[in-house]
Amino acid sequence: MKQLARFLLVTLLFCAIALPGFSQKYLKKILERRELRVGMTAKQPPFALKDKKGRIIGYEAELAEMLANEMEVKLKIVEIPFADLLKSLEEGQVDMVMSGMTITIKRNMKAVFVGPHLISGKSILTKSLAFADTDEPDDLNIEHLKIVVLRGSNSEAFVKEEIPEAEILLGKDYDACIKMLEEGKVSLMVADYPICAYTAQLYPEKGLITIDQPMSIEPIGIALPQDAAHFINLVENYLNLLLLSGALEEMQAYWFDSGEWVDMVK
Repeated sequence: MKQLARFLLVTLLFCAIALPGFSQKYLKKILERRELRVGMTAKQPPFALKDKKGRIIGYEAELAEMLANEMEVKLKIVEIPFADLLKSLEEGQVDMVMSGMTITIKRNMKAVFVGPHLISGKSILTKSLAFADTDEPDDLNIEHLKIVVLRGSNSEAFVKEEIPEAEILLGKDYDACIKMLEEGKVSLMVADYPICAYTAQLYPEKGLITIDQPMSIEPIGIALPQDAAHFINLVENYLNLLLLSGALEEMQAYWFDSGEWVDMVK
């Protein structure tokens, strides 16, 4: 299957370069530059985070590395705050965004999305057992309840729409959000289920808990430029090949379920 994936990707690259028109120019620039620039926060475990040596690892970091290797170009991960990721894509600072980003209509009007490559959902991280049985947003719709979310994330929009009575605080990254939770400035954090589950698993000594099932269903995808038809087609086909071969399922099992990599960061 890996040989088939490589053959099909090489074929796609050849066709993209050979065909005239502006639609293949974006891909051609990447190949001439010999560098694939991927925007990530690198602070969204287990999608992307730094290990003890400062290397960026994680589910989407591995996915980006695999794509760059198949394209035979160097991977350059550009660390950008989450709220600025799509803007950096629009301005041409990066070629794609892979950062646990939920596909929404609002975001889709700014960028093309490929995927989803993962189905996630909103969850909570808290120190209070009072919220341990939360299974829907309405359980949290309590006046003056302080909730922290990542600035510019879909979690921010989720809380504003589904939990309007709560008081929302914004963190620039998840480290800042978790710090506010630890210091008692908020009662809970709302974020994607894998992030909450990972954090609770990694720091059991901090007394952080999460819920068993997400409160929503959300598709996670890859954001790409609007004017890059052949590049979009290449990424879409490669992602489909990984899905059909079972490679995506294996990666998800490793990064989201196994916990085998936790010692790399702790």
